[in-house]
This record gives sequence, C-alpha cells and structure tokens, in this order.
Amino acid sequence: YRWGYRNPYSGELEGFDIDLVRALAKDILGDPDAVIFRAIPTNQRIAALERDRVDVIVRTMTINCKRLEQVSFSTAYFRTGQQILAPKDSPITGYDASLKGKRVCSGEGTTAYEALEKESYGAIFKDEFDGTERDRDQLTVPNQLDCLVRLQLGEVDAVLTDNALGAGQAAQDPAVALKGAGPFTTEFYGVAAKKGADDLVARVNKVLVDYRAGGKDSAWMVSYRKWLAAGLPGITAPPAPKYRSN
Repeated sequence: YRWGYRNPYSGELEGFDIDLVRALAKDILGDPDAVIFRAIPTNQRIAALERDRVDVIVRTMTINCKRLEQVSFSTAYFRTGQQILAPKDSPITGYDASLKGKRVCSGEGTTAYEALEKESYGAIFKDEFDGTERDRDQLTVPNQLDCLVRLQLGEVDAVLTDNALGAGQAAQDPAVALKGAGPFTTEFYGVAAKKGADDLVARVNKVLVDYRAGGKDSAWMVSYRKWLAAGLPGITAPPAPKYRSN
C-alpha cells in the first residue's frame, strides 16, 4: 500500500513504485503503459529474475552486499531503515528490550529477518521448522505484507520491516503505528535486474537521473508528495546517486 496496490475503485495499479515503473517503461519501451506487472512474493524476487519471469524488480528491494552477489542493482532511489510496527496500545516501545518474549513477524529473506538474527532482544521470531510444511507459527512469511494480516489477527505482537513499508501499513490500519524514535538502520532501495544485465541497469540509471532532476518539482518529489509524505514526512530530496565501479 502506497508503494504498489490496486485501486479498488479504478482497478488501476498505483503507488510510488508504480510511478517509477511507468517512467522506466516510457523511456525504455516508449509507452508508460507498455509494461506487464507480475505479483511476486518477497522471498521469490531474486528467483523471478534468475528464471527470466521479470526483467526488473521495483518492489521496495533493499540493496545489500549479499544481494549484489545475486543481482545487479541501479543506484538508490529511496532511503529507508528498519523499524518496529505494533498496535498503538502495545507496551512495545521499539526495537529494544520491550520485545522480550514477544512474537515478531518478518518476511523470509528480508533485511528485517537478518536484523533479528543479529539482535532479537529476546523476541520470538523463528522456530526450527521455519520454511517447511511443519512451520505452524509462521513468524517468518513468504510475503512481507502477510505480517500485517497476522498482526491484525493477533497471531503476532509486532512486525519488523522497513519504516517505508511500515508507514504504508499504518496508513491501512489506524490501530497500528511505527514504534521508537525512528529506524535503527540505514538502507536504500534500488531497481534490481538479472546479474550481469549491465546495459539495462545503465538505462535504468539514466532514467533515474531524469526522474530525480528538478528539485521540489521533480517527478520523484511529485510522486513522494502524492503517495508517501503523509506517512513519511520531512523528506526534501531523493538520495544522491552513488555509482559502483565494475
């Protein structure tokens, strides 16, 4: 939600990531509508690229060293970080000791899960059957959006996710909120392509240069104000591009 969702009234796909995809399609394909969208679970994003099911992933995908071994990334198009999402009336105060004994949901293969592996503060976030048919608690889910449903059903006490995603989920459900003073990590989203697709990544980077250009009137800022500013206020510019040498 806010990043990419189907408008229940118009039936159209909308959101911050959708705007970016249409900008890519307009430049590369000559038509912003000449794109085929595919719904991919969080834990299947890289596999979808490797199997040529999609050409690019534009789905709040964090750039990190592990993933750079598996896919090629564009320059960063959004800055985010991990933060706890929990009911407003929960005693959980953030990513801290208040998580002890609490059930925390995260997406399989996400940077949130990796953060919990490094420091869980005593939270219950996995069991020995994770990823198998014997997994009954489903604290780790294939699709990160399933965590919000589990939180709403009371099956988990909190969700760890990117604050950018968490803000969108809080907009969906006013009973939940991001906890703590802010994100405790700094991460960046990028457009992912199949490993070695250097020409495509270069073209995406060119589109991103134009997309960021124009200050407060840039396409990036217009999209931010439309979709994200209400839940993530205070952003005045997109992240500056940093190019990696081959």
